[in-house]
Amino acid sequence: MTGKWKMIVVVGTVLTVIVLGFISVTFADKKPTVVVVLKASDSPYWNIMKAGIEKGFKDFGIDGKVMVPSEAIPQQQVELLKNIYKEKPDLIITAPYSSSAVGPTLETFTDIPILLVDTNIPIENKTAYIGTNNLDLGKKAGAFLASQLQPGDKIAIIGGDLSFSVFKERVEGATISLQNAGINIAYKKTGIPDNPKKIQSVITKLMRDQPDIKGVMTTHDTIALPVIKELEEQGLLIPVIGPDGLADMVKLIADGTLPGTTAQNPYDMGYLSVETAMKVLKGENVDPFVDSGVDIIIKENANSRLNFYEKLVK
Repeated sequence: MTGKWKMIVVVGTVLTVIVLGFISVTFADKKPTVVVVLKASDSPYWNIMKAGIEKGFKDFGIDGKVMVPSEAIPQQQVELLKNIYKEKPDLIITAPYSSSAVGPTLETFTDIPILLVDTNIPIENKTAYIGTNNLDLGKKAGAFLASQLQPGDKIAIIGGDLSFSVFKERVEGATISLQNAGINIAYKKTGIPDNPKKIQSVITKLMRDQPDIKGVMTTHDTIALPVIKELEEQGLLIPVIGPDGLADMVKLIADGTLPGTTAQNPYDMGYLSVETAMKVLKGENVDPFVDSGVDIIIKENANSRLNFYEKLVK
């Protein structure tokens, strides 16, 4: 081989190494893409979860974004998910409205890993659910309410639409604990919208018809808070349990209005969902259920919870 051809081979080899090295570095530097679709953005609960998600993006080096429907209705979430799927992110995390509304669409996303956060629905292609064990949450909420009462006392269960598995499981769990403690569930009304005036009318009628009610269990805090307000206006101070642990509920515990409540951990849900996403993208095995836990909030730890929330909204 002549010197000229040797030189050509050497130069060609060097260029090949450079190009391959550039390609390797380019792919090594490429961050995985993850899109999170929540239910809404006008609630402290979802804003706290979003803070956990964004911290996860930063810690795990993910190119991620959080999106919400233009309107807080199932069909808008479905359309948003379809548009995101067309962009082909590496992974999708979503908090689905319901199995019937969103499940059929998610089941068509067979070539992208799907993680569910906050709300679990029975779709075959989900990789994992990250969130609360709502049956366990209900049990703990019912047990805490029972601890404030005496066997034989009457309570009411006020809840949202039980076609949502989250609410259904909470009511089932609470019923188990309350009945085990000998508490009489004297009144149960579900399917109530998050409408303060509607909730007010329900409580007004309840206390008129059954003035010996000693406590109220609700499926979520946006029902619990109007219940508490209406009871206060009637001059009644009885325990009310709302399972979400939102700041307004925690403030009522800190000032002694309520003895305590149960609380989900939306920040942890958000962070753990991103951590789980990273494991999936690395090809690691993950548990099908990642439990974000349930806390009991009482006066002694209420202020620390509020301080944590305040840091998140700054």
